[in-house]
Amino acid sequence: MNKKYDLTGSTALITGASGLLGGQHARAILQHGGTVVLTDIDEEGLITQKKTLGEHFDPRMVEVCWMDVTDESSIELVLQQLNEKGIHISILINNAAIDPKVSSYDSLTETSRLENFSSDQWNLEIAVGLTGVFLCSKIFGTAMATSTTSGVILNISSDLSVISPDQRLYSKADLESSDQPVKPITYSAIKAGIVGLTRYLATYWSEQNVRCNSLSPGGVENGQGVDFTSQLISRIPMGRMAKLDEYQGAIQFLCSDASEYMTGQNIVMDGGRTVW
Repeated sequence: MNKKYDLTGSTALITGASGLLGGQHARAILQHGGTVVLTDIDEEGLITQKKTLGEHFDPRMVEVCWMDVTDESSIELVLQQLNEKGIHISILINNAAIDPKVSSYDSLTETSRLENFSSDQWNLEIAVGLTGVFLCSKIFGTAMATSTTSGVILNISSDLSVISPDQRLYSKADLESSDQPVKPITYSAIKAGIVGLTRYLATYWSEQNVRCNSLSPGGVENGQGVDFTSQLISRIPMGRMAKLDEYQGAIQFLCSDASEYMTGQNIVMDGGRTVW
């Protein structure tokens, strides 16, 4: 292994670690010798994730902490608990998000559409997906910036940070245009906002040797419907969605010294979808 990819001695805190990609990010760090701290509000999910990872890696390299990214005091408490254990976070992976599946908004009045989208839902999704990135970066980033070692913040964005959702992917033949489900406005606003936060943080702590980049994945194959999948892959030059483990290499690159001269960048990894 290239020594620049070696993460031995590094500890990565991952938010939203119980989600689809959270475990994959953890595997990426563990594969190269790092330690991970898994955080989420889903306590059962954290336990399951730790057990799964422990079947392939040393369980002592996996720590779990309940944490609410929308609550500053919850984040500060986790930092305090880790400090008491002598655990220093050198990598922060801001992964927590609410990924609104179009089907989850189905109702008599289609609530995913902008005309019907509630301010309460907007506030909830912004709080998790964007404010959570700000709060975790503020608290753990400040700790990195005041330490004697370097630090890395990696924000997980999306290909929808640079393109608009193609709402035709979600259309239903039996509905009027005004009732068609859509990808909600929150997702695009959050993911574009994450890229802006990334650029800000990259310059803010540059003199303290804290780098910040974002990774914008495309869609991951995860049992989606045949119609949706076939339409989506027709828009991807590589002709398929990503496999679950295909972002691990990018995580390893962006969290290690292999990318030591990179900061403030948004790396789009989408099978080429955004070049068409």
